[in-house]
Amino acid sequence: MKIFASIILLLLVGTNIFAQTDGVNKNSSPFKIARLKYSGGGDWYNDPSAEINMMDYLKKNTTVDVDEPKFYSVDIASDDIFNYPFILITGHGNISFSDNEAARLRKYCESGGFLYADDDYGMDEAFRREIKKVFSNEEMKELPFSHPIYNSQFKFPNGLPKIHEHDGKPAQGFGIYKNGRLCMYYTYETNISDGWADTKEHNDPPEKKEESFKMGTNIIVYMLSN
Repeated sequence: MKIFASIILLLLVGTNIFAQTDGVNKNSSPFKIARLKYSGGGDWYNDPSAEINMMDYLKKNTTVDVDEPKFYSVDIASDDIFNYPFILITGHGNISFSDNEAARLRKYCESGGFLYADDDYGMDEAFRREIKKVFSNEEMKELPFSHPIYNSQFKFPNGLPKIHEHDGKPAQGFGIYKNGRLCMYYTYETNISDGWADTKEHNDPPEKKEESFKMGTNIIVYMLSN
């Protein structure tokens, strides 16, 4: 049974989820996820099947108007970045933003864009360092389990599901607010997007993959609704 999400349809039909500011695409379009390309040596491109499968899950299980499920990527320097409401940052290694790139990402968020960062184990130190360039005046804070991102469609009363054990630390979700809106969400010690990837990539059990897709749905539905 498809999830009833009339609020999403209201947002997507005839309106643009971005704030109406200069430099932002004001034309409504079907939802899609874009992978952010970044410098520094980290593998920004890993698991390209992740977004494809997540978009396919949305298309089959919700009423969200989803674009063709395929791998979309975007350069920070490209104006095309403003055509994507939802951008994923992930990888295992180093990330580096120039001052100009940090400023563009800040403008993207101020214009209504949403950054979702998922630590694929190995990018945490670099991500925390670089995101401070983007949000120099905002603090990244852990979101409480009562935050609506954990129950926008599916209920996660204990917060983020643990998709990969690795070192066994608890899964945590952090956010940054800009002008009262959550514009950046960072998942740590869980690796949600790995659960979206093809089963052959990580051999996740079906129940873990389902949890990852449900949490991904929550993140996207929350973003579209706020």
